[in-house]
Amino acid sequence: MLPPMHQELAEIAQAALAELRDLPGVDFADVRVTENRQDSLALRNREVETVSSRTSSGVGVRVLRRGAWGFAALPEPSAQTAASAARTAADIAAGVARAQPAPVRLAEEEPVRGDYETPTALDPFSVPVERRIADLERALEVLQDDRQGSPVKSASAFMEWARSRKAYANTEGSRTQQTLTFGGAGLRIVVADESGALTRSTPMSLDGGLSAGGYEVIDGLNLQTRASEARELALALLKAPPCPAKSTTLILDTPQLALQIHESCGHPTECDRALGDEVSLAGASFLTPDRLGRFSYGSPLVNMTADSISPGGLGTFGWDDEGVPARRTPLVSRGVFVGYLSSRETAAALGLGRSAGCMRAESWARPPIIRMINVSLEPCPDGPSSLDELIADTKDGIVMDQNVSWSIDDLRLNFQFGCEAAWEIQNGKRGRLLRNPIYTGSTPAFWHSCDAIGNERAWKLWGLASCGKGDPIQGMAVGHGCAPSRFRGVQVGSSQ
Repeated sequence: MLPPMHQELAEIAQAALAELRDLPGVDFADVRVTENRQDSLALRNREVETVSSRTSSGVGVRVLRRGAWGFAALPEPSAQTAASAARTAADIAAGVARAQPAPVRLAEEEPVRGDYETPTALDPFSVPVERRIADLERALEVLQDDRQGSPVKSASAFMEWARSRKAYANTEGSRTQQTLTFGGAGLRIVVADESGALTRSTPMSLDGGLSAGGYEVIDGLNLQTRASEARELALALLKAPPCPAKSTTLILDTPQLALQIHESCGHPTECDRALGDEVSLAGASFLTPDRLGRFSYGSPLVNMTADSISPGGLGTFGWDDEGVPARRTPLVSRGVFVGYLSSRETAAALGLGRSAGCMRAESWARPPIIRMINVSLEPCPDGPSSLDELIADTKDGIVMDQNVSWSIDDLRLNFQFGCEAAWEIQNGKRGRLLRNPIYTGSTPAFWHSCDAIGNERAWKLWGLASCGKGDPIQGMAVGHGCAPSRFRGVQVGSSQ
């Protein structure tokens, strides 16, 4: 028995398909009925800056008619709006078909039925805003310093929660319902003196510590402890020298490595980029179809996987937004490029056999497009069990952790990343703290230089909530798992 809300959404989805039943030339159609909620909370110093809760609901219908796609969406989901969106999508598809030279084909998928819900111990939307504010305030008390002339110029904290309820149905017989929930929090301190201003973030510089789950995520972040560590490091950075310019051994801790994976593996393995469908907005990819199965992407230690099944992942779900079940797809195997983030359409076009289950839409108002799910660097069974063990195994070099800035070209080849902090490695031990570090490289050369990856005990799954792609642009939550890793002969330096 479905919950009442899910039952209502499922009935609305059926109304859209019923409208298409007798239309000629309909090859395939699917419908998503979605309800979204997002809560945001932000504090700076002792002031609450943002308390917001946004909700949205609607129905989106895709129709493949005479080999061409049409899409339409309407708010306020009902049987009537669903039927109207279906008729509009069918009319658009018919118009596109008259101008489209080649018909779209879809890779086969068995019809699916079922329910999925993100496991949560405590529903975050049941937690009073007063408790959420208090949890952030306790961490801010550790970061703040009100003394005259203090180098602490700003202390901020934020918390985000998102939930999506959706019902999906298609003309092949698939019927699914799922509820996806994720959230977390982050802290940031800004310090400054005559030498300039510096920022320290925790637990991750971009979107904080985000996981699929309930309010128990906040307890797991240990924000007060992290605040103390961030404050101490930020103040120490003011006295630290800049990172020297040289070619050296580089160790990346997991918060920074997660972004490296996102930019230099996640985006270039998006199949639509590789086929040239994203060039005008977000660039293409050096991982073109002629390189599939034969291009040497990295060292034999490098194994990359796309999956939508990892517990706690922001790219974890029951089915993607065209009804493909959650699954794992190898992207790089022993250093060789072997797979794409794909859809049913692109899988058919390239003869991949089946979709990787990567079609996702920001909301009911947008059509699904190929997006990252959880794109991860697999741990090395014989690798070190921690960052400290990896440092101990390294005679000299540099270790970097949190991101400040990044730049990468349209093919996802040449890049530069800036980090909040770095440390020298001398004879297997951490040496001087360094400020404003950067590193540069080219994607294949960088991953070929990888000669050590941590094991499963050192592996961490991070969440990014704000990956942008598409036109009109869509934001998407994705996951990246990795363990601390080592790269030889990398050019490093300072941004100042």
